[in-house]
Amino acid sequence: MKKITKDGITLAKHISAKEWGEGLRFFSSDDEFIQVGTWCYDEGKELLAHIHNEVERKVFWTQEVLYIKQGAISARVYDVNEVFIEEIIAKEGDVLVMLRGGHGYTILEDNTQVLEVKNGPYVGADRDRRRF
Repeated sequence: MKKITKDGITLAKHISAKEWGEGLRFFSSDDEFIQVGTWCYDEGKELLAHIHNEVERKVFWTQEVLYIKQGAISARVYDVNEVFIEEIIAKEGDVLVMLRGGHGYTILEDNTQVLEVKNGPYVGADRDRRRF
């Protein structure tokens, strides 16, 4: 996993498709607002049924996870002051975790398909983000 950091703040993580290993593996720290992990089990593995308890959480930033199902994207990562830090090329099977700062994307291949997951609740475009 590649971490992109600036001034001690983790801005983004790039998990390449090759990094999925056996069993359950989490790529996030416990204090991140979005938790990202992978599963890799053989047939017959049973994961015990469970329910998540109601727990009040205080969330300060929207964080997002992108799974590149097909194609490729360029992700531009910015620090919390909107200064460009690094470009990530994410390809089929890769996962991007955008934690802090800013980001922008360019689609690099036709028919690129990306699954985006982010924490909520969504409070509307005007309150939730600022374009720069």
